[in-house]
Amino acid sequence: MAMIQFTRNYTDRSNDEGFQFEFHCDKCGNGHMSSFEGSALGMASSFLKAAGSFFGGALSRAAYAGDHVKDALRGKAWDDAYAKAVNEAKTHFKHCSRCGHWVCPEACWNEARGLCEDCAPNLAEEAAHIQSQVAVEQAWEKARTVNQVESLDMKAQRTVACPHCNASVEGGKFCPECGKPLSAKSNCGKCGAEVAAKSKFCPECGTPR
Repeated sequence: MAMIQFTRNYTDRSNDEGFQFEFHCDKCGNGHMSSFEGSALGMASSFLKAAGSFFGGALSRAAYAGDHVKDALRGKAWDDAYAKAVNEAKTHFKHCSRCGHWVCPEACWNEARGLCEDCAPNLAEEAAHIQSQVAVEQAWEKARTVNQVESLDMKAQRTVACPHCNASVEGGKFCPECGKPLSAKSNCGKCGAEVAAKSKFCPECGTPR
């Protein structure tokens, strides 16, 4: 008996109306859907169910009896439908004799080498990929040689929110929303004493801020 093909890369789309299978490329996942093959017992059962829901009685009981008959014969019917679908799908894939994978001829088959692109990569595609990867690596290296924060003064005190109104800030000495100083402390405009940012009055002379 011949070996069974497509045993790992298919999805069974069959239902109680018939049989259908979706086969997938082992490399990229693209696939082919087999032609739908109706099941005579399944269609008869559906007809009886539809009639039984209208008339009831014996027809309804016959519908569910049809289900039991169909289930009893599902193994042979499924096997036959699967074998037919495999023969159909084989024309849409290439079989790599080195790794045994079934791949789509459009994207994953190296025609010149007679192997899948996992076993015999397309050198032109690989060269383009390598060039792109090296260019990215060189861009990282070049970026590291340039001072990206030359204008950033790390000595200046930084804050992400104004201590007075809590508005978001990106730098500077005064809040762009309320105009008050962003530093945690400042000096009284009258006596020059140091005043906490959230203080409303100078602790030395009582001058409002």
